[in-house]
Formats: sequence, C-alpha cells, structure tokens
Amino acid sequence: MRAADVVDHFLSRADWLDRETTVDNVIRGDPEIDVDRCLVSWMANFASLRQMVERGVQLLICHEPIFYRHRPDRPDDSTAGQAKFRFLQEHNLVILRNHDCWDVWPEVGIPWAWAHFLGLEGKPKVIGANGFQHGYDIEPLTLDTFAGRVAERCASLGEAFVQVTGEASQEVSRIGIGVGCACDIPTYREMGCDCCVVCDDGTQYYSDIQRAEDMGHPVIRVSHGTCEEPGMVTLTEYINANIEGLHAEHIPHGSTFRLVGAGVS
Repeated sequence: MRAADVVDHFLSRADWLDRETTVDNVIRGDPEIDVDRCLVSWMANFASLRQMVERGVQLLICHEPIFYRHRPDRPDDSTAGQAKFRFLQEHNLVILRNHDCWDVWPEVGIPWAWAHFLGLEGKPKVIGANGFQHGYDIEPLTLDTFAGRVAERCASLGEAFVQVTGEASQEVSRIGIGVGCACDIPTYREMGCDCCVVCDDGTQYYSDIQRAEDMGHPVIRVSHGTCEEPGMVTLTEYINANIEGLHAEHIPHGSTFRLVGAGVS
C-alpha cells in the first residue's frame, strides 16, 4: 500500500472536492512509500512525530496542518517550524492530511462523530448551507443541564468544564453543533437552533459571543481539539474497516488546553 493509494481512496470517493484545490494530500515526505501501518492524530505536532519514531511508523494521517497555517503547508522561518521540518527530514516521515474529505464524510465524518459523541443521535434535523453546521432536536431541558452533559462527555477528552453564556434556566430543545471554523452563530439561528455548541477557533473574536448573548441565544464553547477528536477515532475505525493492507492506530489529542482552577499551586 503506497501512501498515494491512501490519498486516492479518499479523494476518489469525495465527489464534493476539487482535487486541484483541496489540502488533502501527502503534504510531507514520499507519496510512493510502501506502508502497512499508520498513526492517526488530529494534529501533526511534535508529540505525534516523536511517537512515529518511537514506534517505527513512517506514515501519519492528520486532520490539521503541520506548519501552523491552513495553506500552503510549508515551513516558515520560525524556530518551531524549522525544527519540525528538520525532524521530518531526519527521520524520513510521511504526513498525509485528511481534512476536506473527513470534514464532510457522510455519517462518520467530523460533525457526525462529534454529534454522536455528545449523545445527539440519528440524522441531523437540519444542516446549514455550508454543510458543516448541523442541528439536532432534543427533549427540552435547561441550558445548564445540557451544558453539564456536554462537559461530562468532554471530560474524557481532557475538558471537564465548558464555557457557557446565557441564562442557566433557559430551556433549549434544538442544538446546533459545528467544528473548526464552521461555527457561525447567525447560521444556527437561521437553522432554528435555540442553543449552539461551538469551538474556540470558530468564535475567536468577542463580537460573535457578545451578539449571541444580547440576542438571548445560549452558546456552549469547547476547544477545537476536543470537538474534532471523536472524528479522529472514527477515521481510525474507517481505515481499519475499509482500506485493506493498512492498519491504523489512533493517537489521542483531545483538548488543547489543561484546565487549572483557582488555588492550584
């Protein structure tokens, strides 16, 4: 199995993508290399790269870029970027990015995996025009009750507390979810959602949250890494079930942040 064959498996089934413009490809290393094992991680960070070397695995399939920007994914002049580039070269590591495919892969891709992880079962009641934002109906319950359930599930990924804005007792019944940058709050309102679960990268400027608060639209926010980790699990499972000759192992990433409370020294 060549690394290029793995790319082709996904791109040949993703008819919603333009092969000329997608970021999904072998973005570092030799696409002709023969592989029978790979590691799967949300981010090609140094921790993941070191695990490749320790385990003797040459191929890593990641969702996000190597060098800190979506495109083009090549090293900049920063100390971190140059150090990572040298490490990749020294150890002859191959990095395959699966971003655009897995973001929209039906039923098991990133948003579906996140919904299932949160306990939002079945098909989305509504999908936003961009295809990434989904809405699910639930039995009515208070905002803080639902937020507590989100936090309870995310605790296993290292995020046992979530950020919440809105009245604790406000009743919610249609939940909008999004991942990455696809967390536009006005879109959730257009979808009829009365609450949304977003990530920090998708709502990084204060105005989105402030506008939602002023309009009485509750928001629950988690780390980007947290909301896309379930999709890395399903990607690993998909590879093992559908790509003969390649065994995948998931490297957990989870929340990008550790949570430290007051009084901790």
